[in-house]
Amino acid sequence: MGNCCCRREPSIYRVSSNAKSESPKDQSPSVKPRKEVKKLPSNPEEVESLRRDSAANPLIAFTFNELKQMTDNFRPDRMLGGGGFGSVYKGFITEGLREGLKPLPVAVKVHDGDNSHQGHREWLAEVIFLGQLSHPNLVKLIGYCCEGEHRVLIYEYMARGSVENNLFSRVLLPMPWSIRMKIAFGAAKGLAFLHEAEKPVIYRDFKTSNILLDQDYNVKLSDFGLAKDGPEGDKSHVSTRIMGTYGYAAPEYIMTGHLTPRSDVYSYGVVLLELLTGRKSLDKLRPAREQNLTDWALPLLKEKKKLLNIIDPRLEGDYPIKGVHKAAMLAYHCLNRNPKARPLMRDIVDSLEPLQVTGEVSDEKSTITVITAQGPVAEVKMKDDIKLY
Repeated sequence: MGNCCCRREPSIYRVSSNAKSESPKDQSPSVKPRKEVKKLPSNPEEVESLRRDSAANPLIAFTFNELKQMTDNFRPDRMLGGGGFGSVYKGFITEGLREGLKPLPVAVKVHDGDNSHQGHREWLAEVIFLGQLSHPNLVKLIGYCCEGEHRVLIYEYMARGSVENNLFSRVLLPMPWSIRMKIAFGAAKGLAFLHEAEKPVIYRDFKTSNILLDQDYNVKLSDFGLAKDGPEGDKSHVSTRIMGTYGYAAPEYIMTGHLTPRSDVYSYGVVLLELLTGRKSLDKLRPAREQNLTDWALPLLKEKKKLLNIIDPRLEGDYPIKGVHKAAMLAYHCLNRNPKARPLMRDIVDSLEPLQVTGEVSDEKSTITVITAQGPVAEVKMKDDIKLY
């Protein structure tokens, strides 16, 4: 991984890859769907034919029998988790499984087997995207299985699982501030890479359950079933059926179906808010006014005197005050209802980098620089109880 390859397949192969669940809104009747591939690949030869002109990363076409060997016939105690797509199992590529393969722990993602056109497209979208894009903050796809009704993906194994499972666990120790900022930084670098690829990619389903962690808490983005080609040329957005996850999707995307990289920036702001507060984006168990994290926390982010009251109490005050202020202001800008006023992902990376060195920022660096699509650079310094807009 580490080599950044941005070659892409012709857009005809990138039809809308929409999730089967958690759709905020149906597609508007006035939005015409993009041209779709009529016949989707049904075996490895057809998949490789599709990938031939654009694949940057070699992928292994595993047989279903090999997957059974890897997972000990999909033993229940090997299951790592699941979702609308199906289940994920821990597997092992053992010596002798196939000539030339080194022993390796892997994650085996089994799609639910309904073999619907939509489910197959989501599976194919991951094969195509991760077969082209390579970056330290994107999960590595090792191979796939396309055999009969089976649609399976084989990834590198991420020992600590998702940020969601770590951040909101009632069993694990609370994540320290430094780890939370490391996660925010790594995730921002992954999104910035996608947005600045030769053919930009909009991730579209950025959330804590799709951010994976290795043993050292290094971040890798996973699950590209919803990813879309970004706008090109003089286009400002792409129009698509509205899919995603409640609590993370940008308001303008839910309202119009217009998708831009700034839609990902909004979702990033929600995740950053979760890291700051230790609260889920939506939590029906909390009092009514606190159930939607963004609605509850956003007005408090810009006020120094109130901000510390919403920081995760499990941190027990063990965090740098100035670092908290800077991260809070960054979240505030990401969550701006005007997408053009949100920062670019590259600016977010730059803003978070100082927090990785000492966990503290100087007074000189306590300003947030926002480069908007409208041109001018705005620097906003946080003050006690001051309204920014």
